[in-house]
Amino acid sequence: MSTRGPHDGHDPFAEARMEFLLTMRRRGIQDIRVLRALELVPREVFVEPEQEAHAYEDQALPIECGQTISQPYVVAAMTEALLLEPNHKVLEIGTGSGYQAAVLSHLTHEVVTVERYRTLAETAERRFAELGLDNITVIVGDGTLGAPDHAPFDRIIVTAAAPEIPQRLLEQLREGGIMVVPVGPVTGVQSLLRIRKRPKGEGIEQETLMQVRFVPLVAGKASAL
Repeated sequence: MSTRGPHDGHDPFAEARMEFLLTMRRRGIQDIRVLRALELVPREVFVEPEQEAHAYEDQALPIECGQTISQPYVVAAMTEALLLEPNHKVLEIGTGSGYQAAVLSHLTHEVVTVERYRTLAETAERRFAELGLDNITVIVGDGTLGAPDHAPFDRIIVTAAAPEIPQRLLEQLREGGIMVVPVGPVTGVQSLLRIRKRPKGEGIEQETLMQVRFVPLVAGKASAL
């Protein structure tokens, strides 16, 4: 786990970051470790340059390849819902800007993240290197297939909407593990589910956490970009 802070010296985003953390608390994020991870990750690094002024606003922002960096509250809520421990291995589906993986990297031992767009994956890798986050492995691949070569995982987080619970990913989750995934139509509102895999093949438990809007989980690697 990295413990490096967001900036050395003057931080022009300090005030915005403080207000951002207060907003997360007001909206119900209670896990101190999650709040500390949000404080340590400089969100302005993960947005497009023209969006830097909006980096700490509680809204999704556009990134390359027609994708988005998720609303900070959703990132925080999904992270909190994982109930992470420092020794966990986590699979993220949908690297995007890399922001979610960076937050996870401060909370757990190992993060494996899968992205279908090579451009996004390579940009995220550069950002991780610049921030000294050396416990993240980026894979360019089909997120619907997960990362079987790295399985099993203690936790899985899916940052794109699936039409139903992804069975391929569930197979890669350890017994007793947790997966957080938005499930529902590719357009409109989806349900954010927390799924626990029961031991001894006894199925799953699931609960609905909130309503969300995510881009769809698409099979295959992108042919371009």
